[in-house]
Amino acid sequence: MQSWYLLYCKRGQLERAQEHLERQQVNCMTPMITLEKMVRGKRTAVSEPLFPNYLFIEFDPEHIHTTTISSTRGVSHFVRFGNLPATVPLAVIQQLSNWPLEDVIDPDTPWPGDNVVITDGAFEGLEAIFTEPDGETRSMLLLNLLNKQVVQSVRNIDFRKA
Repeated sequence: MQSWYLLYCKRGQLERAQEHLERQQVNCMTPMITLEKMVRGKRTAVSEPLFPNYLFIEFDPEHIHTTTISSTRGVSHFVRFGNLPATVPLAVIQQLSNWPLEDVIDPDTPWPGDNVVITDGAFEGLEAIFTEPDGETRSMLLLNLLNKQVVQSVRNIDFRKA
């Protein structure tokens, strides 16, 4: 009987496993999420799996044996409870495929009002308040220097969220 199962894939080989499983007529699903992150000092939208290294698959164990799936390139093992591979309820699959996974913010990306710590440069070690982005690679920070509020432009790679 056709059911949904959960696979754990080898690190960095999720796409490879999905490609090889689809060649075997196995239905695969990887919920993707688009989030805004700081990548090399620039704010960029990145698409990545909601569950890294996990792949939802639908197949009939009477037609394709579980050892065939487990020995597929990129697959590590089935997620199991006891000896049997765990089945994923269809309601969970439907909810994951219908849920909009857009406009999510990486928790490490600072937003206006967040406290940050300067990690490099003349102000290293000082705490500041993130006010706004200043172009692609810099941001405006509000510093408290000698009891005076100063706005300073700092490279995005020179601070991190506190």
